[in-house]
Amino acid sequence: MKRRQILRAAYGMAAYGVLPAAIASTQTKTNGNIVLGQSAALTGPAGELGVQFRDGALCHFESINARGGISGRKIELRTLDDGYDPERCTANTRRLIDEGVFALFGYVGTATSMAALRYANESQKLFFAPFSGSEALRIPFSRYVFHIRASYVDETTAIVNHLTTVGIKRIAVFYQNDSEGKAGLLGVGRALKLRYLSPTGIGKVERNSDDVEAAVRSILESKPDAIVQIAAYHSCAAFIRAARKAGYQGMFCDLSSVGTQSLIRELPEASRGVMVSQVMPYPFAATTPIAKEYLATGKAVLKEKFEPSYSSIEGYVAARTIVEAMRKAAENLSQAGVIAALESLADFDLGGFNVSFGPKRHSASRMVDLTLLTSEGKIRH
Repeated sequence: MKRRQILRAAYGMAAYGVLPAAIASTQTKTNGNIVLGQSAALTGPAGELGVQFRDGALCHFESINARGGISGRKIELRTLDDGYDPERCTANTRRLIDEGVFALFGYVGTATSMAALRYANESQKLFFAPFSGSEALRIPFSRYVFHIRASYVDETTAIVNHLTTVGIKRIAVFYQNDSEGKAGLLGVGRALKLRYLSPTGIGKVERNSDDVEAAVRSILESKPDAIVQIAAYHSCAAFIRAARKAGYQGMFCDLSSVGTQSLIRELPEASRGVMVSQVMPYPFAATTPIAKEYLATGKAVLKEKFEPSYSSIEGYVAARTIVEAMRKAAENLSQAGVIAALESLADFDLGGFNVSFGPKRHSASRMVDLTLLTSEGKIRH
């Protein structure tokens, strides 16, 4: 039977309620909903980041579903825990693709997102808003991958610019020994090189580990005035506590991916003098229209369980953006339709956060804000 005849036969069986097994299986697995598949750390040393991002996204999806969804179809976020482990993420991604999810959404971490990238490209599946600023996810360009946040190059450049502007030039780097940490290390190195500088010291930690003694020793021997950290909050907190105990009084500078609130919770009395770069609007007060909307929606959906955070508002912004694209593509709610709709969102203002995509520009923002943690665990911006 020719391909055209096969398709006609399939459409005919669908009209009478009889679907070929493969089509019926996919429909059953999605229940007619628009299913977004997410693999993220919900447990382990990076678990808070995954929970916060997921909950922020769910707030918006639930509010949209309460108003009828997208053309009558509800949005379902199907989240699988990977514990920040690339192998578990790979298994989760294969499962989600097999279940027929519409898109992959909100993966948390560079190493895990890199594990999923191959399968997203091979299956031609939209891979939206990974919680990572790694250039390895952006270069080479992929038609299927879209980023909401600024890159690690943007963040490390902003940090190094600030430090050198105030006269700090002895800058060391503490990094996680994986693709995420190495991406940040590369970013710091590039920014320093532009100023004819290089890291005074370098130390590393393995993923999901707090064994930082060797890194603390080697970095403090270089006598830095500031230490840039690119690692999960558990490892960064362990390094800060150990360095302070050893007498270090300089600055610590962390990237947004550390998870600011999670870091603060790990440092009840040692957060003073820690700077964190942020790639999302301030989420704790209605200082921007998007923050006001986020806070109101979070309180309405999660009620007393709602806890604002930078990771949570990132999930909300990601959800808000993909919903806008799905609405624009409602008459052609397909991979190609939503990708085209996303690429049409040039200078789309969410209310204090601009999304600028294009056919060859799949990174929406380069916004970086520098915040400072106080000894009371507050965030000054």
